[in-house]
Amino acid sequence: MRHIIQPIAVAAVVLTAALLVLPAPPASAAVQGVPVTTGAITLTAKADYVTSADGGSIQLWGLTNGAGRAQYPGPTLILDQGDTITVTLNNQLAEATSLVFPGHDVTACTPTPIPAGQMTCQAAAAGSATYTFTAEQPGTYLYHSGTNAALQVELGLLGAIVVRPYGFDPNNPTAYGHPDSAYDREYLFVLSEMDPIIHQMVEYGDSFAGTDVLGDYFSKYWFINGRTGPDTMAGNNLSYLPTQPYGSLVQMIPGEKILMRVVSAGRDLHPFHHHGNHARVIARNGRMLSSGPGTGFDLSYEVFTIQAVPGETYDATFEWTGKQMGWDIYGDPTDPIYAHGCTDTIDNTTGAAGADGFADPSSDRPWEWCADHGKAFPVTLPENQDLAFGGFWSGSPFMGSAEALPPGEGGLNPYAGYTFMWHSHTEKELTNNDIFPGGMMTMVIVQPPGTPIVE
Repeated sequence: MRHIIQPIAVAAVVLTAALLVLPAPPASAAVQGVPVTTGAITLTAKADYVTSADGGSIQLWGLTNGAGRAQYPGPTLILDQGDTITVTLNNQLAEATSLVFPGHDVTACTPTPIPAGQMTCQAAAAGSATYTFTAEQPGTYLYHSGTNAALQVELGLLGAIVVRPYGFDPNNPTAYGHPDSAYDREYLFVLSEMDPIIHQMVEYGDSFAGTDVLGDYFSKYWFINGRTGPDTMAGNNLSYLPTQPYGSLVQMIPGEKILMRVVSAGRDLHPFHHHGNHARVIARNGRMLSSGPGTGFDLSYEVFTIQAVPGETYDATFEWTGKQMGWDIYGDPTDPIYAHGCTDTIDNTTGAAGADGFADPSSDRPWEWCADHGKAFPVTLPENQDLAFGGFWSGSPFMGSAEALPPGEGGLNPYAGYTFMWHSHTEKELTNNDIFPGGMMTMVIVQPPGTPIVE
């Protein structure tokens, strides 16, 4: 399969620039996190700092797996359905804290008994607590502090849990063990917000004795996976973001199915808007949207914006094929370098014989919408001097083609894919302390077939 990027000299410059932003570990279809395979994990609560993309530094109360630095959000716990898990919480904070696990029945916790007014067992300052539960249902879940939660969740004591279904096959993954929940890649989006004034008041508590730190709450930073844009689009586990290990840049190939795991972890509703196509919400709060056994996801629904209610989680599937774009997205039909066919002999979804409108997976441009094959781009683009350039613009409307750009322009899209912004549709949440762009914003890049996906 040919991968067309032209001219070669321009592509080399673009690729070099992009590699400064995109990491290059092996591609993975799985959410980044901590697989809990021994039935036990120890989390430590401690103070640290996170950074915002505008250069701000905000004190964090976070969690870590072991003795490392705290992180925001806390470690994503990857569990297997049916496993019984014991979580030990060691508390290095100056006040008591605890954990609750919505969607799971905690069957035992220590220390006991639970005093009146407490939600669960607490770890005193310099103390510890343990929690035991069984991961009975697959899906996406939130965990967070159950002590003075209005303050401690704001400070960062939160995280996500992913429960794999019985018989999970990483080579043919499903979210719920049902074929309609199959996916090619999955991405986690933990949505949260912070008021930096509250964090400063807690950090310098002696100066604010007797003050109601939550009385004048007003968010100024909005996060996806503990980062503000554009840091959201950098890779995982970067040295310059030591307490914010999880990125959220989405990459896919046309025809792939993406599983979106959305966790609304803060106090505000966040309308998470995904450009490029609708998504189908197949589950909420770790429960399939199904009317009963054998009906599949018959209660699922399509949206262009996931209304992420505080404390809830959503599983949704997203696909992009370029269907009915109105031109041959894989190349200028008047240029012989882009010559390619569009063979449609099988149904790509079922694998059965018969046309479905899309090029077969074995074609040189799989998942091309054959009705658009050979169609010219419908408009004439202005000259470069009349355009403003985004960092993801390749210089061409054709997938896989990087045309010449002015010096210093582009560079974030080395394989000339199509990019769409995914972001909060509450417009103020696209800022970092009132500075645009930033906040709850990331991108999806639909890469040309054959592109090596880096995450």
